[in-house]
Amino acid sequence: MQTDSTLKVNKRRMTIGILAHADAGKTTLAEGILYTTGTIRKYGRIDHRDTFLDNFSLERERGITIFSKQAQFAYNDMPFTLLDTPGHVDFTSETERVLSVLDMAVLVISGSEGVQSHVRTLFSLLTRYKVPAFVFVNKMDIAAKSEKEIMKDLERELSENCLRFSEKGNEEFYEHAALCGERLMNIYEENDGMIPDAEIKEAIKRREIIPCFFGSALKLSGIEELLNGLSGFASHKEYENGEEIKEASFAARIFKITRDKTGTRLTHLRILRGSLKTKDRISEDEKVEGIRLYNGEKYESVGEVAEGDVCTVTGPVSTFAGQGINTVDAAPPQVTPVLMYKVSFPYGTRLDEAHKNLQILAEEDPELNIQFDEETGEITAMVMGEIQLEVIKTLVKERFQMDISFGNGKILYKETLVKPTVGVGHFEPLRHYAEVHLLMEPGETGSGLIFESNVSTDLLERNWQRLILTHLEEKVHRGVLTGSPLTDVKISLIAGRAHKKHTEGGDFRKATYRAVRQGLMMGESRLLEPYYRFILDIPAISAGRAMNDIKKMSGSFEIEEMGQENAVLTGRCPVSTMREYIKEVNAYTGGVGKLSLSNGGYDECHNPEEVIEEMGYNPEADTRNPVDSVFCAHGSGFVVPWDKVRDYMHISDEGRLISFDEEDENSSGGGQDERQEERPSSKRPAGTGGVGLTTLEDKELAAIFNKTYKSSKTENAYEPMSVVKHEEERKHVDVNIKEKTEEYLLVDGYNIIFSWEDLNELSKQNLAAARGKLADELANYCGFKRCKLILVFDAYKVEGARESVSEYSGIYIVYTKEAETADRYIERTVHSIAKDHKVTVATSDATEQVIIWAKGALRMSARELKDEVEYTKKEIREIIETGDNIGRVKLLSGLPKETAEFIEEIRLGKRVL
Repeated sequence: MQTDSTLKVNKRRMTIGILAHADAGKTTLAEGILYTTGTIRKYGRIDHRDTFLDNFSLERERGITIFSKQAQFAYNDMPFTLLDTPGHVDFTSETERVLSVLDMAVLVISGSEGVQSHVRTLFSLLTRYKVPAFVFVNKMDIAAKSEKEIMKDLERELSENCLRFSEKGNEEFYEHAALCGERLMNIYEENDGMIPDAEIKEAIKRREIIPCFFGSALKLSGIEELLNGLSGFASHKEYENGEEIKEASFAARIFKITRDKTGTRLTHLRILRGSLKTKDRISEDEKVEGIRLYNGEKYESVGEVAEGDVCTVTGPVSTFAGQGINTVDAAPPQVTPVLMYKVSFPYGTRLDEAHKNLQILAEEDPELNIQFDEETGEITAMVMGEIQLEVIKTLVKERFQMDISFGNGKILYKETLVKPTVGVGHFEPLRHYAEVHLLMEPGETGSGLIFESNVSTDLLERNWQRLILTHLEEKVHRGVLTGSPLTDVKISLIAGRAHKKHTEGGDFRKATYRAVRQGLMMGESRLLEPYYRFILDIPAISAGRAMNDIKKMSGSFEIEEMGQENAVLTGRCPVSTMREYIKEVNAYTGGVGKLSLSNGGYDECHNPEEVIEEMGYNPEADTRNPVDSVFCAHGSGFVVPWDKVRDYMHISDEGRLISFDEEDENSSGGGQDERQEERPSSKRPAGTGGVGLTTLEDKELAAIFNKTYKSSKTENAYEPMSVVKHEEERKHVDVNIKEKTEEYLLVDGYNIIFSWEDLNELSKQNLAAARGKLADELANYCGFKRCKLILVFDAYKVEGARESVSEYSGIYIVYTKEAETADRYIERTVHSIAKDHKVTVATSDATEQVIIWAKGALRMSARELKDEVEYTKKEIREIIETGDNIGRVKLLSGLPKETAEFIEEIRLGKRVL
C-alpha cells in the first residue's frame, strides 16, 4: 500500500532509535511522538491493538514489538526518521542491528520498575556502538519514587553523567554538567559558572552528558519536552574518510533484510554519504530497481534519496544485514543466541524445501544460524528464548504454509585458549602445495576472533597473505573439546610458504584450516558457557532461599537492596542452571517474585568435565575439520598426525626453510620429486603406487576412515595406506588387491556434470543434453573397460517420482524416487554389492567419500573420471588409427574379446566416439 509523504523538508534527516526493556512503554512513546507531531491523526494504544508501528498480527496479539519499524516526523523544522526497536530480550539482535545507523537513541525506562537488567544491556550496547543517548523515564503517573530519587538510581545504575534537563538553566544543573568531564569544567570556569547550549550539545554528542526527561507517554505528558530536547540538542553523526568510511562519493550501511507481502526482497539501509537514485548500482552486481520511504506499513516510492535518509530498496539479491557499502561492515552482534533447537516437520515434508524456506528467515535474522545436516537429515536453529520460538512458528506457518515444532533446547557452548600456541598446517597432494604457521593467543573476553598477518612480503607474497586471512574469516572454527565454536582468540599469520607453479587458492584454505586445528590440539583449551545477568526482586523472607539457590546453580550475587519487605539480588548465573528458575521463584514467592534476565556473555563453564563427557566429541574423528596434515614424497601423498607435523614441516615459525632442497622448486611440486631430501632423519613412507590409491585424496581419506571407524564392517577392496605414527612404523606399505568377481562403477550423475567444465556449461543451456552427453561418454568408457556402469540421477525434487532403471548403450541409467538423493541410492547399492564385487564410486562429494569407504567401495573423483575417460578415448583412437590391418589385429588380440568387438564397431561407424 502506498501513500504520499506529508513531509517536504530539505534538511538532512536525524535518525533516532527508541530502545527499552519490555513493557516500559516504548511503543506508547513512539505513538505519542507521532501523534504530537501530527504524523498520525489517531492516537493508537497497545491494549486496543491499533498502534501505528506494531502492525504485525503477532505483535498486536502479544502487545510487544518484534520487528524494528520506521516512521518519519518533523518537529521545530527538524526532519526525523524514527526507528522503533523490539524491547523483549529474545529480539535483542534485531535491536542491535539498528544501532549501527543511528545518530541518537532514546532509552525508555519504566518509572515504576526502575533500571532493569535488560536496560543495562541496552546501555552497554549504546556504549559499544558509540550512540549518544537521551533517557525518557516513562510511567511517572504510577511511579512510587520521585524524579530526584529516580535520578539517583540512574546515576548509580547507568552513569554519573545523567542530567535532569528540566533543571536546565539552574545553577545546580551547570555544576553537575561541569563534573561530567575536564573539558566541560574548563568551559564552566571560563563562562563564570555557565555552559553555553552549543557546548551542551557537543557534550551530548561526545556522550559526556546524558539528558534525562520524565513523563507519561500514555497521557502525552513530557513528550513535548523530549521533542524540544531532541530538536535542540541532538546532532548528526559525522563520517570522515579513514578506517570507518572510504573516500567515495556514496556510502551506506544496510541494517535489515525483509520481504513484503508479495515476496519482494527488501534491503533497508541508511545513506551515510551522497545520494542514491533508482537504477544506481550499489556494487558491481547489484542494481537498485526501486526506492521506498516507509512510514509505518505504508510507503512512498521515490526516485532519489539524500544523505542521512533511511530507505528501503528493491533489486539487490545478495545484500546482508550489517553490510557496509564503501564503509566498514557493522561489528558482529554482541548479543547472540545461547540455545540451539532441533526443528521438526510433519511427515512427508521435503527437507530441502523446508531448509530453503528457513534460510529465507535466517537471511532476515542472521542470528538464527539455520543448519542442515544432510547425513542425519536434521535441521537446527539458534534462538534466544521461548517467545522467539513462537514467532518463528507463526512466521513459517503464515509465509510458507508449513507447520513446524521444536525439540528441547541445547546450550550453545564455546571454546577458547588458555595460553598461546603455534599451529602448523601443511597440504601437499601431487601438484598442490601450501604451508601455514599461525600464532594463536587468548584474547579479551567478548573480543571474538581477531586475525592479522605479521609476515614480511619477502617471505610470502601479499596476495597469499590476504587469501589466508580470508580463509580464517570465512569459517566457523571448531574447538577440540566439544567441537563448539572458537572465540576470544587472536590468530596471527607468522609464516607461510607457496610453490611457484603448483599452489592454488584452495591449497591455502586446506593448510589454514589444518593449522588452526593443529594449534588447538597442541595447546590448552577452556570450555565456555553462556551466562545470564539477573535481577531478582523477592519478599525479604525468601532472600535466604534465593541465595542458597544461586550458589547451588554456580552463580554469584550481590545484595542490591535488603528492606523490611523486599530484597533485591543482582548477579550472574549459568544459563544451563537458571533457564527454568523463574518457575521456582513463582512457587516459593507465591507469584510475587520477579526475575529479570539479560545476556551476560560467556564465561568459564562451571562443569566442563561433565559437559565434555556428555558431548563425546572426538576431534581426530571429525573428518570435516581434520587435525592432521598432508605431505608428499616420491610422487605420493601421506597423512601425518597432528602431533608429528612439526617434525615434517618445511619452514620454521620464522619462515626459514628447514632442510629443503631448492632444486625441487622446479619439479612436480613443492617437495614432490623423487630426489627430495627425506626429513626427519629417518625415512618418510614412500608412495604406494598401484591401483585405487594413486592420488592423495584417497590416501588421506583412508587415513581419516581408519581413525574414524578403525575397521570397516565390510571388507575393503584395497587395504588403505597406514598413517604415520611412530618412527619404527615409517616404512613402505604395499597396496594389496583382493580379487572379486565383477567390477562395478557407480557414477553420481549431477555431481559429475557440475564438476566437468564442458558439461557444466552445457547444463546451463540444456540439462537434458548434458545428461545425454555424459551417458555417451560413459558408454564408450564402459565398452572399453568392460565394467558394469550405473549412472545415477536423483529425482528427489520431482513430486511423485518413482525409481526407474533403463539400459542405454551398455550402461544402466537410474533415476531415483522422490525424496531419495543419488547419494542415498549409491550408498544403498554399495552396501548390497560391495561384499561380492569390486565397486568404485565416482563422486567429488566429500561426505560421500567417507561413507562409501565405510561400506567397502573405492572412490574416484570427478577429475579422475574425466582423466580416465579422456585416456580411454585416446587409446581407442590409437588402435583405430593404426594404418595396417595386421598391426590393428595385433593390438586387438591383446584385449578381451568384448572390448575388441566394441572398438571394431566404432571403427566401422556403428558407434560414435
